Amino acid sequence: MTNCVKRVLWVSLLLTASAAVCMAQAGASLPDDRLAANQQAANLQADNLQARDWFRNAKFGLFIHWGVYSVPAAGEWVMEVRHIPVSEYEKFAPQFNPQAFSAKEIVSLAKSAGMRYITITSKHHDGFAMFATKQTKWNIVDATPYARDPLKELADECHRQGIKLFFYYSQLDWHNPDYWPLGQTGHAAGRPEGGDFNRYLDFMDAQLTELLTGYGEIAGIWFDGMWDKPGAEWRLQRTYALIHKLQPAALVGSNHHQKPIDGEDFQMFEQDLPGENTAGFNQTYISDLPLEMSMTLNGAWGYNKGDKDFKSVPKLIKSLVRAAGANTNLLLNIGPTESGAVIPEFSQRLQEMGAWLQRNGETIYGTRAGPIPLRPWGVTTQKGSVVYLHILDWPDEYLALPFVQGVKGAHLYHGNVPLKLAALDGGLVLKLPKESRDPVDTIVVLER
Repeated sequence: MTNCVKRVLWVSLLLTASAAVCMAQAGASLPDDRLAANQQAANLQADNLQARDWFRNAKFGLFIHWGVYSVPAAGEWVMEVRHIPVSEYEKFAPQFNPQAFSAKEIVSLAKSAGMRYITITSKHHDGFAMFATKQTKWNIVDATPYARDPLKELADECHRQGIKLFFYYSQLDWHNPDYWPLGQTGHAAGRPEGGDFNRYLDFMDAQLTELLTGYGEIAGIWFDGMWDKPGAEWRLQRTYALIHKLQPAALVGSNHHQKPIDGEDFQMFEQDLPGENTAGFNQTYISDLPLEMSMTLNGAWGYNKGDKDFKSVPKLIKSLVRAAGANTNLLLNIGPTESGAVIPEFSQRLQEMGAWLQRNGETIYGTRAGPIPLRPWGVTTQKGSVVYLHILDWPDEYLALPFVQGVKGAHLYHGNVPLKLAALDGGLVLKLPKESRDPVDTIVVLER
């Protein structure tokens, strides 16, 4: 079902429910159970659409990859990359005792960075649950000396500080024997051959139920790993319906690198802006769902002590701005250590991004892509009738722009300094004096 068709169905549903209420008020005969069902369905759809609008406005989130793989400190794929069997990998759990973890500090860091939501791994491909699940003993409460539920602490702190919380959940599982037949990965795990995939999917739905009923309001579920067995029968409609039933406003997205599937509420792109595929596996199709780009702060998702290739603050800011100019959120990742600490290289960069957003957030939050699409020199964002020109990389004094309807002038966002803007051959030419430029992002307001 296309997104256009779905929108028509939602509008029809809302109109039907409204008409039913009016008929009942006017004395027309309508069974009470049908009226209640129509009204409930309309309310559920309204909650979901409102959540999508919030997501579009949020623009910036914190991604956290954290699990037992932080003990060897070689990234979240260490079990697969080093061909570690389950029997050996399980020995990392007794070494995992993250006493330095502080939900308050992490949520406060996200907030100071200007982030509006957090997405954290509840279960990654190694199958290790970072929460108090009753479905398996392979979890942080039962298998480690830490014996606490950090996701519960994080959820409580997010609710206190007004930050939305998403749970990442890997559909791929290198540990569970019922994840069978194997897909593209996990062949060195040493699991017995054979298993019941439907039983695994029941296990997955049971864990999702725990996450959606025991942690308060959850903003959404961020799936990953379906690409491991793209042709399998994943029972997606059953799982997606379960999520929307338990929490109607919870958004569903999947990092499957395909066109969005019915029941998904946002589309994600890994290490790429929508339409790009520099990573080599992204879908170039862009839907009209809310969009998100996930990105590492260095080269790894999970903590890797050997990875010192940290992106600079200017590069990170430009990524955020380009994402906003493409109608896309930026989900920027950190990987805490085995102790639960956030390394200084991560926290410093996030705080500097937050300082930039304090000065320039009006041109990012709540905006939509502006009238000039992505260009090598930068992007435009728009809020109402106000258009912001973000000039990220342009060395010359004059910048040629396409024609923008209704533009009468231009001024710098900071200081309201007027700039010369002239019409030329059906377009516009903007003069940018050297003293007016910002080394990271020169923001110009196009006056209407």
